[in-house]
Amino acid sequence: MSDAIDDDLYQRTKALLEPGGIDLDGVIIHTDIGSDDDIAMHEATVTINEVIATHAGEAENVYIYSGNDTTDFASNQHQGRTLDDEEFVWECQQLLRDGTFDLVFYYEASADHEGICADLRDAGYTVTGIEGDH
Repeated sequence: MSDAIDDDLYQRTKALLEPGGIDLDGVIIHTDIGSDDDIAMHEATVTINEVIATHAGEAENVYIYSGNDTTDFASNQHQGRTLDDEEFVWECQQLLRDGTFDLVFYYEASADHEGICADLRDAGYTVTGIEGDH
């Protein structure tokens, strides 16, 4: 946790990864994207989707589901799902904190967590990686 920028957000994200039906890891992407920049938020979500999908073995097989057709989703909550059978690849929550967004993504622990973190850093993002208890 020594690289965590926001300890409270780290702890809350870590709690999301606690044992459930599947083992999860995650990342927090710290951005300077404000609430008025929908295009930048969309572009970041698409880029991060591509990185996670690639390291989860699902490159070019994932679409972003935003839950507009259900009340089970919040407006800033999205999922990456496979094209073939709509299986879970990742989930994201876009959290407005102190005027800018932090993006919390979590995904199955079978994905290459270190590769995801490295590629996101290489893409210019400030990343805090979080490994679940598995």
